[in-house]
Amino acid sequence: MKTKSIVNIIAITACSAASAYLQAQEKNYVSEVWTADQGKNYRNPILYADYSDPDVIRVGSDYYMTASSFNETPGLPILHSKDMINWKLVNYAIQDILPLEHFSTPKRGDGVWAPSIRFHKGEFYIYWGDPDFGIYMVKTKDPLGTWEKPVLVMEGKGLIDSCPFWDEDGNAYLIHGWAGSRAGVKSILTLNRMNPEGTKVLDKGIHIFDGHDTHPTVEGPKLYKRNGYYYIFAPAGGVATGWQLVLRSKNIYGPYEEKIVLEQGSTAINGPHQGAWVDTPSGEDWFYHFQDVDAGGRIIHLQPMKWEKDWPVMGVDYNKNGIGEPVSTYKKPDIGQYYPALTPPETDEFDGEKLGLQWQWSANENIVWSSKIPGQKFLRLFSIKVPEGEKNLWNVPNLLTQKFPAPNFAASTKVKLTPEDAKEGKTAGLLIMGLDHASLVITNKPDGYYLQLRKAEKAEKGGEEKILFETPLKSNEVYLKVNVNEPNGLCQFSYSENGKNFIKAGDIFQAKPGKWIGAKVGLYSISTAKAPRGGHADFEWFRITKK
Repeated sequence: MKTKSIVNIIAITACSAASAYLQAQEKNYVSEVWTADQGKNYRNPILYADYSDPDVIRVGSDYYMTASSFNETPGLPILHSKDMINWKLVNYAIQDILPLEHFSTPKRGDGVWAPSIRFHKGEFYIYWGDPDFGIYMVKTKDPLGTWEKPVLVMEGKGLIDSCPFWDEDGNAYLIHGWAGSRAGVKSILTLNRMNPEGTKVLDKGIHIFDGHDTHPTVEGPKLYKRNGYYYIFAPAGGVATGWQLVLRSKNIYGPYEEKIVLEQGSTAINGPHQGAWVDTPSGEDWFYHFQDVDAGGRIIHLQPMKWEKDWPVMGVDYNKNGIGEPVSTYKKPDIGQYYPALTPPETDEFDGEKLGLQWQWSANENIVWSSKIPGQKFLRLFSIKVPEGEKNLWNVPNLLTQKFPAPNFAASTKVKLTPEDAKEGKTAGLLIMGLDHASLVITNKPDGYYLQLRKAEKAEKGGEEKILFETPLKSNEVYLKVNVNEPNGLCQFSYSENGKNFIKAGDIFQAKPGKWIGAKVGLYSISTAKAPRGGHADFEWFRITKK
């Protein structure tokens, strides 16, 4: 008889409120540009989008995933699946990042790092480390409903990548890593005792693994138990070049044996690590992890997994060296039932009462940034003033963006700019955001409306935004489009005044990743600091298509 892991000794059925919510959802969305479901098989990545540092659990026959969200809000995305392949974005665990005032302006790359999600005594818990403030926890009985206010479980600098663990004897623990940029040390894993409620740590902790000699940059630990062994699944070696390490011991404090169980090997899937071990009701084992693809972000893969001599074996050992390598395609998990293809949303026609869940702001949202009145079949973004002295968009909070959804896609929108009393200084348009950013915008001048292609290099370091292309427009409405292509996000912007004939605007822009995230695509509306108050831009729709 197979021994179940503690993480999977969970409810037989998902909570009724969540099930009812899912049944009431609108029509499922299926991407035009990337789907993993291939019938009897699936292809990797299962999510070609930047769901960095994923963690996944099974509760009965339902699977839930969360991921890092850093400074973007709402944060801690909640994705749901019934078959482990087709995922739907259904909620966020936090609407704002704490402390509220600190994250009212973009703190790019800070905030919510490497969360873990667990189900314990009828409640869902998510723990994450903020490298500047400590380890937080948020919980709920219904993952599709409202989550409780976050609790600071452990205050301190450099505390990251946390995971809770409740043992059979009732003792509770918290394992975490360290950010060298704040703590002055990294590559060690530390274990703390927690109170049974999981709301605070009870001691200073004990280091239980040091990776400096053989596994540098060990981080992102996930703690499990199986057949009397405590297992720590932890990535090492760096995001783009590393491997998946597994540690095991009969004592939670160690000493731990170590084994590399997944590496790139002969495949094109670099740095396969950091993720989650999940089983199916039929007893299969699987491992989720990410791959860093530069501008495309950290995309999600699924590997078959089995146990041999109480060690996990992931992927396929192509060269017979005892270490698994990632698969590109594989037979779908046996969950005993067929479910149709679906993906997280991308296109938004702006005809609902709320924005689609795919959208995030660059900081804690201010209600004055946008308007979505019931019955209003467009999105209104107000012309928010950029602080005087800012040279680019890096510190602008009211950027509304979403993840790149595929290696090849097109994003388009129609925008109408209403500057109100301002004769110049109001700008709105289509944005590719990263360490470098580019946007195709409509702006007003005393003699009329103009289309501009703008670009800023090294935005984090204050690189000045420059106008690369400009042409007058006949009216205050224009269609904007960007084609994004392999390799690594080559972006060609174009525009049209009738929605049919598109004209290229400037040269190709090379998208760059953001800080710990991939490039993002989206919309914005701003005003210069000197322009009169007022003004807005109405976006009729935002669409992701093949080309």
